[in-house]
Amino acid sequence: MRRNRRVKILATLGPSSSEQDIIEKLYRSGADVFRINMSHTDHDRLKMLVSRIRTVEENIGRPIGILADLQGPKLRVGTFSDGPVMLENGAKFTLDADTSDGDVNRVHLPHPEILQALEPGHRLLLDDGKIQLKVIEANPTKAVTEVVVGGKLSNRKGVSVPDSEIATSAMTEKDHKDLIAALDQNVDWVALSFVQRPDDLAEVRKITRGRAGVLAKIEKPQAIGRLDEIIELSDAIMVARGDLGVEMPLEQVPGLQKRITRACRRAGKPVVVATQMLESMITSPVPTRAEVSDVATAVFEGADAVMLSAESAAGDFPVEAVTTMDKIAQQVEQDSNYRNIIHSQRTDPEATGADAISAAARQIAETLNLAAVVCYTTSGATGLRASRERPASPVIVLSPVLSTARRLSLGWGLHCVVSEDAANEEDMIDRACRISYSEDFAKPGQRIIITAGVPFGTPGSTNMLRIAFVGNDGQGGI
Repeated sequence: MRRNRRVKILATLGPSSSEQDIIEKLYRSGADVFRINMSHTDHDRLKMLVSRIRTVEENIGRPIGILADLQGPKLRVGTFSDGPVMLENGAKFTLDADTSDGDVNRVHLPHPEILQALEPGHRLLLDDGKIQLKVIEANPTKAVTEVVVGGKLSNRKGVSVPDSEIATSAMTEKDHKDLIAALDQNVDWVALSFVQRPDDLAEVRKITRGRAGVLAKIEKPQAIGRLDEIIELSDAIMVARGDLGVEMPLEQVPGLQKRITRACRRAGKPVVVATQMLESMITSPVPTRAEVSDVATAVFEGADAVMLSAESAAGDFPVEAVTTMDKIAQQVEQDSNYRNIIHSQRTDPEATGADAISAAARQIAETLNLAAVVCYTTSGATGLRASRERPASPVIVLSPVLSTARRLSLGWGLHCVVSEDAANEEDMIDRACRISYSEDFAKPGQRIIITAGVPFGTPGSTNMLRIAFVGNDGQGGI
């Protein structure tokens, strides 16, 4: 079962899409990776969802990736004694360490780390940015603010501090337990929320130890300032536009999306564009024209994957949402401008043998109009290098490691097949040709190009290129 597009689709599972038959329908409609949001999932439910995904994987016979998305720290104000209060523009409002219920003049802020980080002039955004405060005075026990944009404020609404770097880990105690549970279920990716600095990734890496890919969600202004370091320490990146749009001016988000996408492409790290891509399909069977354009922009930009959140998790039309995203992506990739845009953003290969081989394979495949680029990989690094090149020819990744094939299901254009490693060069060619033929990528008489490492079975040793003919019986011929 092959896709007719290169960009991948992440679908979030939830109340609308937890049953096994729906998960299978989502996959058949176009979902390549399933996201489990740990904000709304306990460990028993996690185990159940992973089990159902793996059953679907077995039924379909294709490796399927699973992403466990950690909740991250939730910053909220305290409670009010007489219900919601109305904050008027220009009024003074205090957030403090006093645990008593609040009123129209003050409220408890149960996060001492925020009070310690605030300075005069810093902004505080409450309730998804609907209310904006500016700090006038600050000390470790309270912050006196002026209401810049007022409104109704009720119990436990969220707090964002776009101008302050908070001295706290991106991983909470809950995240730590959820991460252990996710690794016990052999998920393929874990997503870390509210990353501010490269150090935030170190703790997760210490625990995962390579058992899952680490994806950093970019949703804080502080992360933008250290983007290159964060990309370097991550295995993948998500442009989490929802929270990014709360903490930064909305008009800056499209430019940041392009900047992050291109930085990830240069680094050869998968990048996912997420949040509100087909938001109206939560309640409608068809999207708005603007949403279609938004998804198309991410595909044109060369993102590895586009993501559905509430649309597939809690919406009325989860299968239709995936089908719609699949159709948009296919149409964009057939557009006459698509290859020119993708090609213009291509960067030079790194100065390593493996990168040079991958770049050469792409160039030869395009020059000779070859049917496919076939990569042998154990760790997955060769597959990601091939994906970074964004070749016009399909990319087939052959790996003897099931977890590698599942993880690479996030990568642009990678069709992953679990296959034993080649025993020798002849076996390498035969196996590549046979799989290209059986997976419907190459017809008899067509040629493919193969990248591999000699000696066989040695991770990270990509050093070989071969062009091969697919014979009448699907076997290889030089």
